Amino acid sequence: MNQKIATVLKTVQKPGRYAGGEYGQVIKDKSQVKARFAFCFPDTYEIGMSNLGVRILYSRLNAEQDIWCERSYAPWVDMQEQMQKYDIPLWAHESGDALTEFDFVGFTLQYEMCYPTVLNMLGLAGIPIYAKDRGEEFPLIIGGGPCTYNPEPVAEFFDLFNIGEGEEMLTEIVRLYVTMKDEGSYTKAAFLRRAAATIKGVYVPSLYDVQYNEDGTIKCYTPLYDDVPAKVQKQIVEDMDKAYFPEKLVMPYTETVHDRIMLEVARGCIRGCRFCQAGMVYRPVREKTPGTLDCQAKALFEATGYEEISLSSLSISDYTKVEELTDKLLSWTDENMINLSLPSLRVDSFTKELMDRIASVRSGSLTFAPEAGTQRLRDVINKNVTEEDLLRAVNVAFDAGKSTVKLYFMQGLPTETNEDLEGITTLAHRVCVAYHQNPNRNKSRGVQVTISVSPFIPKPFTPFQWEAQDTLEVMQQKQAYVGECNRDKRVRYTHHDAKVCRIEAVLARGDRRLAKAMALAHEKGFMFDAWSEFFDYDKWIEVFEETGIDPAFYANRAYGLDEVLPWDIIDCGVTKAFLLRERANAYKEKTTPSCREQCSGCGANCMGGERTPCPKGGK
Repeated sequence: MNQKIATVLKTVQKPGRYAGGEYGQVIKDKSQVKARFAFCFPDTYEIGMSNLGVRILYSRLNAEQDIWCERSYAPWVDMQEQMQKYDIPLWAHESGDALTEFDFVGFTLQYEMCYPTVLNMLGLAGIPIYAKDRGEEFPLIIGGGPCTYNPEPVAEFFDLFNIGEGEEMLTEIVRLYVTMKDEGSYTKAAFLRRAAATIKGVYVPSLYDVQYNEDGTIKCYTPLYDDVPAKVQKQIVEDMDKAYFPEKLVMPYTETVHDRIMLEVARGCIRGCRFCQAGMVYRPVREKTPGTLDCQAKALFEATGYEEISLSSLSISDYTKVEELTDKLLSWTDENMINLSLPSLRVDSFTKELMDRIASVRSGSLTFAPEAGTQRLRDVINKNVTEEDLLRAVNVAFDAGKSTVKLYFMQGLPTETNEDLEGITTLAHRVCVAYHQNPNRNKSRGVQVTISVSPFIPKPFTPFQWEAQDTLEVMQQKQAYVGECNRDKRVRYTHHDAKVCRIEAVLARGDRRLAKAMALAHEKGFMFDAWSEFFDYDKWIEVFEETGIDPAFYANRAYGLDEVLPWDIIDCGVTKAFLLRERANAYKEKTTPSCREQCSGCGANCMGGERTPCPKGGK
């Protein structure tokens, strides 16, 4: 460890965030390494160490003998003060080396409000934030993660993005770098062009010219060279049983957000919620077999000693072999006192059998997401659950002794009325009534229902990507109205900050012209905007005003159905024709069956002609 770093650790809170040396970290001989990769998480150590994607990619890169992947996290404010005082650049945990000594500096972009922290980390590292200002002496800056499905607001700060799933793509990218270095053909420009031309899923923003119409909308994207793809198609892992998964983890010295084994059972979602980006961009559905998952869980337990296993997917109860898997896990987790956690449960597939499997190993509340307060609006968003489904599910929980339930809803959805907002509190009240009418309830406890309501944010690659978000004033009025409708003391009402949601909408639907606002925000010291104590809406508005950006143009404007969208440069597999059909169905209040019931021809199963077309005739 750098001596300066060791000295300042004594002066900061939670020095374990920065000390490195964790059990399970990978140390390599630099003389045997041909490429060094610094994997950066633009948030605190406690959050970054819990991220499953980082764990997978860190181990996957390090599986290559001549590639060394290390980790870096956003230092908290007290550490940043010490770094500036003692002139310490941002470093990697394993070696203690400054990020400027690496070949690649990669960021996972999980949440739009982390963008300022990305620029903050580059600044702390002494790396120019704009790609055009970085010469050959600086690392290549690469981005991945869900936000790269619209990378345009931060496109000018990155050399390249990997679009889609990174286990193989990221390795391909670094291997190409090693090959070109060995050949003697490497220059930054030559590498970026060759990567874009030869590796599926690589997006190099500098290789495209963007032109705008007089009304501010995008006119076109034009590749600068014939061998650069006109659209960048995401890369996916075809066979999840063969997908790389680490058998060991880096074990933190401090408590993290998720101190547990995260077992990824599937990718993709059979549902088609029209507001949900993840349900679209992670298609098609691919599952791991119970045998594979059981082996992976055992390996991680033996390597870590964690006392909880969380089964991770977009909807765990939609996993086709959930009963077989839980039986396999319970055959050895019970005797080892390991809790089994099943998040992301849907009310229509939550059963007594499933409850029986987790009742012995998990206590506490259950969470469901009706999303809307009336059946009409649930049909609009294609939630495909009913009030009867919810009441049946909570009664299963009440039968098992549960007395606390959390319900997630959205406000501001297309076609929403006051009746839909009132329905949120009405539904929560009916859950309370169901508890007291349940003869098997825990009579020693009262029921507690929490409703959490989030403003709607139109996201790329969803049927609602063209919709306008409510104005800030309307969002706040609706939040107050839901509060006024709640007259049941057993129902606790919480809601997300409408101001944060408005800025998030701007960043989610923005284009490259936001770069100047992001750069000014960096100059003004923006960071940790995902944290409420650092987020300042008025300062964001000041930044937009100073850079000539109208946030309403991105957040509160309905995009034209024939408009070129900022993310049209990306092909996520789901076709725009399908999204338009789903949008039309929403306004007809017409639902679409799940993929398991009927193929709706979204395009994901036929992407690039690489997979067998859907057996039910989807085109």
